[in-house]
Amino acid sequence: MAPPLSSWPWASLRIYKYFLLGPLVWKVAQEWMEQGGAPLGSPWLHLLLLFSARGLTYQFWFSYSNMLFLTRRRRVVPDGVDFRQIDHEWDWDNFLILQTLIGASVVNGPLVPGLEHLCMWDPRGLAIALLLHVGFSEPVFYWAHRALHRAPIFSQYHAAHHSTPVTHPLTAGFGTPLEALLLTLTIGVPLAGAFLMGAGSIGLVYVYVLAFDYLRSMGYSNVEVVSHRVFAAVPPLRYLLYTPTYLSLHHREKDSNFCLFMPLFDLLGGTLNSKSWELQKEIYEGTNVVWLRAGKNDVVPEFVFLAHVVDIMSSMHVPFVLRSISSVPFENHLVLLPFWPVAFTGMLLMWCLSKTFVVSSYCLRGRIHQTWTVPRYGFQYFIPAAKRGINHQIELAIVRADRIGVKVLSLAALNKNEALNGGGTLFVERHPDLRVRVVHGNTLTAAVILNEIPSNTKDVFLTGATSKLGRAIALYLCRKKIKVMMLTMSSERFLKIQREAPAEFQQYLVQVTKYQPAQNCKTWLVGKWLSPREQRWAAPGTHFHQFVVPPIIGFRRDCTYGKLAAMRLPKDVQGVGSCEYTMERGVVHACHAGGVVHFLEGWEHHEVGAIDIDRIDVVWKAALKHGFTPS
Repeated sequence: MAPPLSSWPWASLRIYKYFLLGPLVWKVAQEWMEQGGAPLGSPWLHLLLLFSARGLTYQFWFSYSNMLFLTRRRRVVPDGVDFRQIDHEWDWDNFLILQTLIGASVVNGPLVPGLEHLCMWDPRGLAIALLLHVGFSEPVFYWAHRALHRAPIFSQYHAAHHSTPVTHPLTAGFGTPLEALLLTLTIGVPLAGAFLMGAGSIGLVYVYVLAFDYLRSMGYSNVEVVSHRVFAAVPPLRYLLYTPTYLSLHHREKDSNFCLFMPLFDLLGGTLNSKSWELQKEIYEGTNVVWLRAGKNDVVPEFVFLAHVVDIMSSMHVPFVLRSISSVPFENHLVLLPFWPVAFTGMLLMWCLSKTFVVSSYCLRGRIHQTWTVPRYGFQYFIPAAKRGINHQIELAIVRADRIGVKVLSLAALNKNEALNGGGTLFVERHPDLRVRVVHGNTLTAAVILNEIPSNTKDVFLTGATSKLGRAIALYLCRKKIKVMMLTMSSERFLKIQREAPAEFQQYLVQVTKYQPAQNCKTWLVGKWLSPREQRWAAPGTHFHQFVVPPIIGFRRDCTYGKLAAMRLPKDVQGVGSCEYTMERGVVHACHAGGVVHFLEGWEHHEVGAIDIDRIDVVWKAALKHGFTPS
């Protein structure tokens, strides 16, 4: 039997837990209708507004701490937050619901008079609250926190909070009901004291509670934001305000730094970690060498996947926006629609002002892998006037990667478009002395598609047949004596590809200009968009293998549709906490995986331009050897 107050009574409700706030919403709605307008004096409205503002405070720090392009140089613990930790802390906001319900139970009590009798602000209330915070909340939290670290209480109530390897703002709220009640006490007593002494105000509740949450989420942010120079200039201040480094030391070592916000109580209790200030200085200045760093304080990846934004909606599918969105495969959720204007504004700003930036990072076998994003959207790649600017952005990223010591840079999707830069050939020719290897990764993409085709296949129908991937697939399959019906209107392009095949296999490449010849073929390789009308030509039971972006929509219920070529990362990968576009957790596009394989193998050549047919099997075997598996 679980100890009391060690689990949440509404755990089984999952997302429906927010209906617990339904009575408050109903109260506000009633008052709104009765008054014919917003009930600004309603305590229920202020409770809901405060609940939202508190959630936004944690979201602000969560977003900031995950903006690696701003924070990577001052991260206390460089490891990423993985899916296990995300799922473990999914219900981090239970304490906000609990405190809102507790607040609802007391707003009409004798402690809190009707809001119509309260002023908006009384400075005396803030002074009283601060005195009670220092005199009551800080010492009570300190000693209660120390008690939580003693057996058997630690294993029953506090171990789950410390089970997360990397702190981040949402970790601050993750805990048991007992821990949430302790936080409720430390927040509530200063406010209750101010109201009992006749100095309470609406503004005091907002200011004190939001400041409390701000400091909590700041401490858990895993980004050192407090300069050591402030403490050097005013030494006593270090005992009045903790830092993210200070909190992180407690979270990892568990035997020191127990205070709420004021290290003074650790000093008085003999639990102040002696490394706190020196480590904070090293983290802030970037001299704490945890991982390999370039220059003074920059984490150097050895592999970079250079992506781009697909569209406005998917631009919100990044780790620093919403964890509940980025940690699952991308879909056009209705919850994202209200944020569309913000995302559209972001697109305009990136188009005008931004340069390539870091989006995410993970670690594989002790090496850092990062995803950088070119600040351009999919539709912009098809604007002729934008071509030069996009190539300039990609070229700057390659030059930067070369300068800081990146070993392999893999081009994603449209960044390697043939019409744009010849599959990366443009950059290699412009910079013949590059140390970084530029890779399009399409060799592994072709290998994934080809290995999905059943071994007993006799013929296939190929659209997008003269593209880079289409060419490679056709030439590979004809060597296996598989008939390839290549859909293309260009006889010139078809003949050029056919002549590349050995003479004895050229007969297996057949040009077709319509869909009718494929109506008895059950293996379709789709490299070009297919409309519902075009899909109707396929025989029942046909499987559509896809390498077209975006994927075709499956209109045929009597057929099956494959996903885009992808591979699952090796099991020993660490710190993966976001999904790559529509891929499942831990799965990346085949071109991403191809770049990683290129790096792990230590190959010295650039993989640009046309796909080398002879290397398809080589790359496939290397991927399997390193632990990649088909998704």
